[in-house]
Amino acid sequence: MNVAVPRRRLRRGIVILPSAFTLGNLFLGIWAIVEASRGQYWNAGWMIVVAGIMDMFDGRIARFTATGSPFGEELDSLVDAVSFGVAPALLVYFTFFRNSAGEWSWIVCFLYIVAAILRLARFNIEQAGTDKAYFHGLPSPISGATLATFYAFTTTDVWQRFFHRVPLPRAAGWLALIVGVLMVSNVLYPVVPRFSFRTWSGRLAFFLAFAAIVAAFTVPQYFFFPMGILYITWGLVRTVVAGFEEKLPDRDPMILEEPAPEETRELDYEEMRPRREQPLAGEEAT
Repeated sequence: MNVAVPRRRLRRGIVILPSAFTLGNLFLGIWAIVEASRGQYWNAGWMIVVAGIMDMFDGRIARFTATGSPFGEELDSLVDAVSFGVAPALLVYFTFFRNSAGEWSWIVCFLYIVAAILRLARFNIEQAGTDKAYFHGLPSPISGATLATFYAFTTTDVWQRFFHRVPLPRAAGWLALIVGVLMVSNVLYPVVPRFSFRTWSGRLAFFLAFAAIVAAFTVPQYFFFPMGILYITWGLVRTVVAGFEEKLPDRDPMILEEPAPEETRELDYEEMRPRREQPLAGEEAT
C-alpha cells in the first residue's frame, strides 16, 4: 500500500506535465499581446518564439510518456490559436498598422487569424495524434514565429542597407496574407527529423539543431526570421517541383464532398396493378 500511493502520484504528475507546457505556451502568448500593446515589440516577438518552442515540447513529452489524449489535442489547438494566431496578428497591428496604415488595415490581421484557426481545425481532424512525415499546410507555430520576428529583422543592418526603401506596413501586410494562405494550402512542409546517432540524417539533424541553438542565442535577430522564410520557401518550391498531389491526404476536411447522386427509376403503374388469372362469373373473357 505504501508503494502504490507514490506511483499513483507520479503517474498523475506525468499526465499533467504536457498540459503544463501547453498552458505555459498560452501564458507567453497572452504576455506577448500585453507587451505589444505597451510598445515592447521586441519582447513580444521573442515571447511568441519561446511559445513555439514550448509547443514543440508538449507534444514530444506526451508521446514519450504515452499520455496523449483527445483533451490534450483540443487544449493544444485552442492555445495555439491564441499564441500563433491572435498574438502575432496583434503584434503586427500594434507595430506596423496602428499609426501608419489605413483605418481598415486590421482586416489583414483578421484574415490571418481566420487562416490560423482553419489550419488548426484541419490539423485536428486530419493529422493530430498520428506519425507524419509532412505537414499539410504551413504549421501555425512557424507562421506565427515568422511574423513575430519580422520587426526584429527590420532593425538589423542588413535590412537598413538593402531593404530600407521597402514600406514596412505594406511588407508586413503582404507577409501576413502570404503565410495565412500557405497555412490553409495544400503545400507540404517537412517535419523536423528526429535526433539519432544511428543514421546520417539523424546526426545531421542533431548538428543542425545545435548550430541553430547557438545562432538563436548569439544573433537571434539574424536567425529566426530568415530561417522562417527559408523553411516557407523550401516547402513551397519542393511542392511545386514534386507536384501538389504527392502524399496528400485522401480527403481535405475543409472541402465538402458532394453527396452521391441517388438512383432513380421510373415506375410502371400498369405493372403494379393486380392481374386476374380467370374472369369472374358474368364477365366476358377478353
